[in-house]
Amino acid sequence: MYELIPEYLERLETIAGEIQASEVLQQYLEEEEEEYFNTLKEMFEPNINLVYQDVAAHHPLQLIHLERILLDTAFEGLFLPRILGFSVLRGTVDHRYKYTRPQHHFQDILLAICNSANFDILKKRIGQTIQIGFALSSDIWVTNLINAIDNRRVRHYLQGLKSDRLRVLDERKRDYARYNRQFVSENYLSVVFPDTPAELTIEYAGLERFLLYRINTQEDNSSIVPPLDAFVSSDELNGTIEHMKIATLYGAFFELPDDSQVVLSEAIEKMRTSLPDADEAQLEFLLYLHAHKEVKLTPEADLNLAALYDRQTDDQLSDYFTIIEKIHTEGYTNEPTQEAIREVYLNHEGLSSFNEGIRRTVFHYFDIFVKNLEAKDYPEYFEITKLFAVYMGLFGNQKFNQDLKELSMTYVEKLLKVYTDKRGKDYQDIKKFVSATFLDFGFLTDKEIVNLFKTRRKRKKKEDE
Repeated sequence: MYELIPEYLERLETIAGEIQASEVLQQYLEEEEEEYFNTLKEMFEPNINLVYQDVAAHHPLQLIHLERILLDTAFEGLFLPRILGFSVLRGTVDHRYKYTRPQHHFQDILLAICNSANFDILKKRIGQTIQIGFALSSDIWVTNLINAIDNRRVRHYLQGLKSDRLRVLDERKRDYARYNRQFVSENYLSVVFPDTPAELTIEYAGLERFLLYRINTQEDNSSIVPPLDAFVSSDELNGTIEHMKIATLYGAFFELPDDSQVVLSEAIEKMRTSLPDADEAQLEFLLYLHAHKEVKLTPEADLNLAALYDRQTDDQLSDYFTIIEKIHTEGYTNEPTQEAIREVYLNHEGLSSFNEGIRRTVFHYFDIFVKNLEAKDYPEYFEITKLFAVYMGLFGNQKFNQDLKELSMTYVEKLLKVYTDKRGKDYQDIKKFVSATFLDFGFLTDKEIVNLFKTRRKRKKKEDE
């Protein structure tokens, strides 16, 4: 756990002092009316949230410590329902939608709420959260937590939140997804970087999720650079596939100061000899990133990685990053680049990770180009298909061809929605081009082409008898 820096500690101490000095709190303590507590929420939770969001944006590794501070009774339970939800969703779940390890932080926050003098009010905001947290936890863990509470009424309340329905995987999966959507705009992810290979194996999914979130949202990541440097330079962790993956994410997507680049480059060179089949493992992970929905392996990310790999090392990665660098710097439309691709491509099996990485890299350019075309730009689409033919012939890969077909069909369907006049020049040009080219490429058969351009007759409404 990383401790909160003094600036935030002071801000929280000020808020706690203001809560305790508040006349509204005194009225609540005297009359115990819920409306006064709700007024406290309106007055102070926005201020707590401002601190929380500031820490989440700039110092995410300190969030756990911040949440522990909020457990202090001086905050009167304010903001605890929110961070209880964060703690439930922060835990890593496996394919059975169960936590990979016990969520002690969730337990600590829940116990603080259960022992709070304001429990009867707070419990109105936490029922769904507890139900999801219990469903994701083991029965033994939940039973032990409930039995640790002395208050019989509170125990009964918690017992009622153990759902038999959520014992069913599909139900648990659906409710978890529904609950998660409530927090989709919240920034609450935090991690503790593990020190041993065993811990790393367990914690890896959470680490990847955290890093991909930081990459995808382009947050200020300067505070996590030093811990990442320590992580990637660990000799104990180097040689594990999880270490390689984290190092790859770090190198590809983070803006690194010169010192960090040196640290990472040295760690990568050690990895290339310490990790069994390091080159194949690295190539497979790059393919995983190419296919990832949340973050894409962009040309910039590729070049960031290429700069970290010493080409004097005799493995696949030296050749791979050399050709990838050539594609990005000299251009995939360049004939010398195409010839260089052909030469290295023929030295590897067609379905190898090496060759698939090249195909994904080239397709990325086609994908971006075509998806950015407006309908009026269709002559540019006609022109780019000349390169389709070049790479389809070079790769001879069915999946690559299928991806180009899907990309092309989406664009052609877009054109046919715009150019509806069948006698118009635009429509006729498109029809003529598609009829010839899509047949040559094997995208469509003669019959499918006819059906694509066939006029859809509108069904006549039946007259009332």
